[in-house]
Amino acid sequence: MVKNKRYMKTAEMALVMALGILMHGVLPYYLGAAFNESVLSNIFVTIVLAIWINFIFSILTSCHSGKFKELHLSDPMNLFGIGTWVAASSICGVLIVNHFPQLDFLPKIILFLNILLWLYFICHSIQAFLKICQNQMLLLKSSHGIFLLTTVSTQSIVVFLHYVFHGTPGFLLMTMMGIGLLFYLISAFLILKRYMTIPWSVERDWKNTNCILHGALSISGLAAILSDVVNDQLILFFWIFTIFIFLIIESIEIFRIYRRIDSYGLKKGIFIYDVSQWSRVFTFAMFYTFTSYIHCSETLLTMIQSAVLQFGIWVIVFLILFEVLLIVEEHRKTIRMDR
Repeated sequence: MVKNKRYMKTAEMALVMALGILMHGVLPYYLGAAFNESVLSNIFVTIVLAIWINFIFSILTSCHSGKFKELHLSDPMNLFGIGTWVAASSICGVLIVNHFPQLDFLPKIILFLNILLWLYFICHSIQAFLKICQNQMLLLKSSHGIFLLTTVSTQSIVVFLHYVFHGTPGFLLMTMMGIGLLFYLISAFLILKRYMTIPWSVERDWKNTNCILHGALSISGLAAILSDVVNDQLILFFWIFTIFIFLIIESIEIFRIYRRIDSYGLKKGIFIYDVSQWSRVFTFAMFYTFTSYIHCSETLLTMIQSAVLQFGIWVIVFLILFEVLLIVEEHRKTIRMDR
């Protein structure tokens, strides 16, 4: 008999998002296309898919036990984490397309179900946005990057459509990307309003999920490239703008690390696990993937692209190993507390 049933946190599929884009975009580019055909690659992909399926079972278990609404919908901020379910399912569907082509029927089924999940998520997100905007205290104290999962989930559907149905009408892809960017503008406005309206401290009030401010742009850029309905020059400009936002957000992150260590010490400052930290891995990996698709001729831009692609992977690998270390330590603490 299970002594303590553990349900998945709403945004916990950010882990699958991060590992999925690592396997789809980062490692194949750095190690070469042959990596996708290797046994090691298939083993890693199988592990990612197994984690995804395990999370799906957790969701179904919460439905069966009647705890779904309490766990995932009751908090208007928390429910935005459902966006990770959509994005994780999209990247897992793409991994199946690329690594297990014999299962060509499965990605189509996943895509259909994922679109239904996306519609469900977007409807609840709109209601949550309205509820949050009506509650000024909640808006000004709690707004953060989790809102941007509306954009990430929407653009992930565009990417998934590219791999499953190559003949998807351009106007449909443009509409989806437009919806994603509209949610980006709404989310960014609310986040900026929060940080520009009331006093805040970077070590306490800056959230891990705020890095999705550049991650949502990266996946939007990737969706634009794969859809093949956006001008190359516009995509290049969009990449430059993404770099600009990346530098601003990550400069704040570096200062935040300094302030947290200074205020709380090394262990309590940065060696604390939180599921939202996987959003940073995802956003870095997505920026790397977006950059790998860019075609530029300007010397300065080529140098920037080369630097990102040569050194970025080591930053991503470090972040993943750091998160794995933290999650192992967190698991060890949980086991010790359960005894």
